[in-house]
Amino acid sequence: MNKFLVVLVVAFMVSCKSKAVATSATVTEPVDNMKTTKVIDNHYSNKSEFSTVYIKANTRYADDKQTQNVTAEIKIKKDEQILVSIRFIGITMAKASITPTSVSYYEKIKGTYFEGDFSALSQWLGTDLDYNKIQNMLLGEALDDLNKGKYTQVLLDNLYRLDDTNNGNTKKSYYFNPNDFTVNKQEVTQTAESRTIQITYLERVAHKEANLPSSVEIKTSQPKGKSEINLNYTSVSFNEELSFPYSVPDGYKRIIIK
Repeated sequence: MNKFLVVLVVAFMVSCKSKAVATSATVTEPVDNMKTTKVIDNHYSNKSEFSTVYIKANTRYADDKQTQNVTAEIKIKKDEQILVSIRFIGITMAKASITPTSVSYYEKIKGTYFEGDFSALSQWLGTDLDYNKIQNMLLGEALDDLNKGKYTQVLLDNLYRLDDTNNGNTKKSYYFNPNDFTVNKQEVTQTAESRTIQITYLERVAHKEANLPSSVEIKTSQPKGKSEINLNYTSVSFNEELSFPYSVPDGYKRIIIK
């Protein structure tokens, strides 16, 4: 359950209270060439105007050893805090609190908890993380600030694909739907370590407050094994007064991630 929870937190993260329109991530019409800067500008023209978002999701997790079906409750106070609760048949089995400076979680099966920053978590999961990347992943946005990078562009399967031109060990690719310039898929690969994470947004819902994914597929691969998460959002609401209760139960044992 330890790694299951953390992968869900990192890799996460429709009936809605706000008016919404479902859209498909599939593109069938021919796509015209467009400058990379224009693709990026169009992506960021998608407005995301809310203070909080509350998501409920049905979740399936599978790796080389196990398959688990649970529900997830995700609360986000934009740019400040994320709270994730994992439940099985209505019972909270694990909870995680994420802020720009810290990551904390606990799980009931082994009675353990973790408190630390993103450095240990990044090394353990095999991909560089920070608060913004996790928030962007949950909201279906590009992981990085694309205005700060340099990219080459190709048309692939009627999608705009931007490839990071950094010649370092980490390779990043972003795929954009030409209809609304939302992220269709994003990939991060560390070639030397043979580590890859791929996030595909299979469907989206255009809310008044934001265009969010409603179906997400997350695949990770590294020498230790592979994992896959499938998320189906069942409820999304915005701008509610949310509480973020988090405390480690008494008697739990602290673990150190190496």
